[in-house]
Amino acid sequence: MTIHRTQVAIVGAGPAGLLLGQLLHRYGIDNLIVERQGADYVLGRIRAGVLEQTTVDLLDEAGVSRRLHAEGLVHDGYELCFGGARHRIDLAALTGGKHVTVYGQTEVTRDLMEARAAAGLPTVYEAKNVALHDFDGTAPRITYERDGATHTVEADFIAGCDGYHGASRASVPEGAIRTYEKIYPFGWLGILADTPPVSHELIYTNHDRGFALCSMRSPTRTRYYVQCPLDDKVENWSDAAFWDELRRRLDPATAESLVTGPSIEKSIAPLRSFVAEPMRFGRLFLAGDAAHIVPPTGAKGLNLAASDVRHLAYALREFYGERSAAGIDRYSEVCLRRIWKAERFSWWFTSLMHKFPDDSGITAKLQRAELDYLVGSRAAATTMAENYVGLPFEGAAAAVA
Repeated sequence: MTIHRTQVAIVGAGPAGLLLGQLLHRYGIDNLIVERQGADYVLGRIRAGVLEQTTVDLLDEAGVSRRLHAEGLVHDGYELCFGGARHRIDLAALTGGKHVTVYGQTEVTRDLMEARAAAGLPTVYEAKNVALHDFDGTAPRITYERDGATHTVEADFIAGCDGYHGASRASVPEGAIRTYEKIYPFGWLGILADTPPVSHELIYTNHDRGFALCSMRSPTRTRYYVQCPLDDKVENWSDAAFWDELRRRLDPATAESLVTGPSIEKSIAPLRSFVAEPMRFGRLFLAGDAAHIVPPTGAKGLNLAASDVRHLAYALREFYGERSAAGIDRYSEVCLRRIWKAERFSWWFTSLMHKFPDDSGITAKLQRAELDYLVGSRAAATTMAENYVGLPFEGAAAAVA
């Protein structure tokens, strides 16, 4: 058996684990990442790409934002489409100049991987049978198998950044954790295509046929979604069928200007709201999708993961630099306040924009009234914009910054 020693053992080499590792490295804290998949698999995940300003600031602090600023698309607003017309939400005007940046999660992951490799920091890919041990005491450890041998990582702390299906949350005793979940009765059929975006900003559409979203990853790569039944199959949708359905849900001018092309990726994602609390168990901390899932409507998934990582990195810096446990003791409490606000916004926006099955018709009428109010009231639009660009940090982590 091979034994490795580090200060912080990180489970999961997605953007949450990699960003935490990068921040800890810059704070002079040793860390090692264990990932059950290969690096190519991690990079192949197609995920969201709308970054809050707070996330961009954190990537700046981590020293991994050069390409983001060169290639990312800064958006000062987005559009709501309903009743055959588009209405712009001016984020910058409503929030004192704040905005979001479109930059794919795959690209964030790539930048973090390259920074970690350049710094010579250890990452173990293709680790099998990852297990967490003794995190309720003062000597937590991780075991895994690789190349026919069993390895042990001894650490001061473990950060569980391995997602919804990972080993970290599953290792917590059932009685020590409570979960909250809502499954939505529809999914998103999404395609990625090398075509120019139909608009320079995102378009969120509420239509009688269902929700649609026009997004992008770059000036030449688009990401489009249409609401579909939860039990639908990708095999049921040819590219032509997808484009036809998307056109039907857009306003006439947008539908007419839509440029179509062959998809380079096509998938169906279910929509779920999920929170597990607390997020700390002795010397194990959950972060990102290991602790919470949001429906993608509000573009909060990656941003919430970055928020968790920020709080945890600052708390660990305080622990090692000042010998104070105040930050780690409040980690769960501080994170969950922001998480539940983001969960609320994502639930509200999802409920506002989608067609619900078996509805008597009142939901559509209420949605239309809410949308009319949003685009006609500066106060209502400001509330929406403040949540979309990202709420400010609060609590202990903000005070350390």
